[in-house]
Amino acid sequence: MFFFLIPLTLGFVLAGASAFTAAYSRRWGEAGGRIATSILRNLLGIPLWLLGFFLAWIQPAAPLFLPSVVSLVLGWSLIIAGSVPVVWGHVQLGWRTHMPSVRDTLVRNGLYAYVRHPIYSGGLLIFIGLALLKPTLTVALASGLAGVFFVVQAILEEIDLLQRLPEYRDYIKQVPRFFPRLWARETDAERQRRELTTRHV
Repeated sequence: MFFFLIPLTLGFVLAGASAFTAAYSRRWGEAGGRIATSILRNLLGIPLWLLGFFLAWIQPAAPLFLPSVVSLVLGWSLIIAGSVPVVWGHVQLGWRTHMPSVRDTLVRNGLYAYVRHPIYSGGLLIFIGLALLKPTLTVALASGLAGVFFVVQAILEEIDLLQRLPEYRDYIKQVPRFFPRLWARETDAERQRRELTTRHV
């Protein structure tokens, strides 16, 4: 019943290993680092964890709860809503998502002006939606593990991005990781201006 965990977990590990572009580039040069990252992510990691999720989906298992119209509508709504940042984020980054390099530049416009990892944000919504569409133990477990993987992968990628893109350190301070702020963050200049105004009053 839990055979799906083998390709799923192995895929997550290999995709996670793809996050170290800077380290691979130091060892094998820019081209070698790009190729190593691409193989680990695109040829091994992602196909394996997708296979694992597919096996979890087709595994016969009793539902954790009976799907209702509400859960089905919510599930499809989350999948559609999550697909937008996944597709848009890939379009904005272009080849950076598939073959990152030490020569990459920081993207801060569009979705990336609001969150640092819109692709993973969308993925989290999609997997919650999938678990609502087919609420079996195997799908719920695979979806939960996928959510954990996205969080860990984002952290690993940020460790790498801090090495490849020096300006990423300021970007981290200004833009949240997964979900946009509902209020504007006060900048250092605005805070200093407010403090000066308060002193003179």
